[in-house]
Amino acid sequence: MESVFVIGIIRGSFGLSGKLKVESTSGEYGHFFKLTDVTLRKGEKRFQTAVESAEIGTSCLFLKLKGIDSPEEAKAFSSWEIEVPRSMACPLNEGEYYAEDLKGCTLVYYGAKGEHAGRTNEAGLSDRPMIAGVVTGVLEGGAGDLLEVAVSESADAGRICTDKQNKTQAHKGTEKSEARRVLVPFKKEFIGTVDIEHGTIQLMHLWILE
Repeated sequence: MESVFVIGIIRGSFGLSGKLKVESTSGEYGHFFKLTDVTLRKGEKRFQTAVESAEIGTSCLFLKLKGIDSPEEAKAFSSWEIEVPRSMACPLNEGEYYAEDLKGCTLVYYGAKGEHAGRTNEAGLSDRPMIAGVVTGVLEGGAGDLLEVAVSESADAGRICTDKQNKTQAHKGTEKSEARRVLVPFKKEFIGTVDIEHGTIQLMHLWILE
């Protein structure tokens, strides 16, 4: 089954015909004009309907959906999220990732020689990364996105291989003890290779978890 992403948040109503005032979660709006239907959600509630029209406002989008035909009906959906299949989400540019794909990834650290057991490569980095934590969320910060990471106090004793069992192993590691949570800036100074396929994200500096 194709995964679904939240692409917008309803911020209120506009006009007398029941148009919704929508804020894009990506900051982009072009992909909204290709939508034929969407699902609105709030908690466990779902409302699936067709898109009748979309138009750009000053700092938001005005979306007209079938079955929402008055300001009162539109206001009832305020703060609801708009979700669509992955294929209809905002296209990614090079070096960009969907927040949903980052969630659940294992944060790994390739320590320098002598930091922990294992062989080192020509660059002096270990070929056996240690588990630093698990990404539990992606938050917006004033200077960019932040990875919310659940760090187990005993996680630095772990070792992983780059396979698809990483996420399960890492989650088990953080469940055994009470994990503390830290925020890591999603910037090249702190984050190295991002491998969505294998579910790993390279941490450049271990001290940021302290």
